[in-house]
Amino acid sequence: MPLFDNRHFLLLQGPHGPFFRQLAQMLGRAGAKVWRVGFNGGDAAFWHDPETFIPWQGTPEAWLEAVTDLFLEKQITDIVLYGDTRAIHAQAIIAARAAGIRVHVFEEGYLRPYWITYERGGSNGHSRLMEMSVEQMRAALDQSDIDFPDAPPRWGDMRHHVFYGALYHFRVMRGASRWPNFRSHRGVTVMEEFRFYLRRMLRMPLHMLQRWLATSRVKYGGFPYHLVLMQLEHDSSFVMHSPFASQTDFLDLVMKDFAAGAPSHHHLVLKAHPLEDGRAPIEAAIRNGVARYGLKGRVHFVRGGKLAGLLAQARSAVTVNSTAAQQVLWRGLPIKAFGAAVYDKPEFVSQQSLPDFFTAPARPDTRAYRDYRHYLLETSQVPGGFYSAKGRRTLLRQVVDMMLSTEDPYDALTSGTAAPRQQLRVIK
Repeated sequence: MPLFDNRHFLLLQGPHGPFFRQLAQMLGRAGAKVWRVGFNGGDAAFWHDPETFIPWQGTPEAWLEAVTDLFLEKQITDIVLYGDTRAIHAQAIIAARAAGIRVHVFEEGYLRPYWITYERGGSNGHSRLMEMSVEQMRAALDQSDIDFPDAPPRWGDMRHHVFYGALYHFRVMRGASRWPNFRSHRGVTVMEEFRFYLRRMLRMPLHMLQRWLATSRVKYGGFPYHLVLMQLEHDSSFVMHSPFASQTDFLDLVMKDFAAGAPSHHHLVLKAHPLEDGRAPIEAAIRNGVARYGLKGRVHFVRGGKLAGLLAQARSAVTVNSTAAQQVLWRGLPIKAFGAAVYDKPEFVSQQSLPDFFTAPARPDTRAYRDYRHYLLETSQVPGGFYSAKGRRTLLRQVVDMMLSTEDPYDALTSGTAAPRQQLRVIK
């Protein structure tokens, strides 16, 4: 008799690609019942079983009532989703909490690139980590002891991510007539979203050349520099958990305070997110800021690429709430962060004003950060990835058992019932 035949999972929107389909198949083998709600042609394209696919073609205003009814009809015990801030997910979470249903949230890894994030209830600014102190984490760590994998230098499945993103939005666009009420949570039309992905794929060779030239200027310039870790303006962490209305507002503040606080021989390196697609007027904002604050020759824009090389010689880093700050802290560099972030702990994130930070950045408590990182590796950070076949295989070997557990990863570690974790190690 299957052990988990009393568990009924409802999957909402997941990462682009086949991860949710493979996750459902594994849950089914464990004995659970699994259904998938599809909101557009992209969701339908990556599903495997029409009998378990539930197309939602109603209006956004009717969704809360519909998902509440669906919980009762299918006797749902668990919902699964990727990102907790898009409207359809936020409403489903409200209904699930009212009904006593477990909420499983997937997100990109807080410790990228070789990990993903799995939590219950919420992620990023809604994560339980926001309320935990480093001392509480240290107390929980008394239950375990693992070696530390090296901080990975690159995101292993970026090409797969871009490919599945383009394919997903093509299928959304192709099936638009069947799903007339679908609205992207990113505030652009389906056609615009597809064009952004396609344009980025076509411009990859040019951007690689521009990135190499900009990186070389920084590498061989011989000047001290501070690194700015930029994010996607439409990313949920930036939209929902930051004090800025736009990426350009953030850049303007950084350049103004850099001009006010940094020594005149220091430079500013602005590194774009690897998936930046040009929808935000970043380059125009940089040119305007350089002219406005007298920074000619001191500001450098790098299009995505690897972070490790730039971090190797940086004096400090500034971000809103990018997870790339974890790599900064792992290297013991000072970091200034804005907005809500799971790593924003006073022990290792600077509390200085931004001009003062550029003048003399305070170093982090690296021992405290090491304990924090250890805690994440024992709880919400699971080895693997959503987009490459290898990453999905690695991820599914651990995360399904974590989902079927009665305890979430944080409680399991505290109670001493967490399963042993097999962490990745970079072999040279």
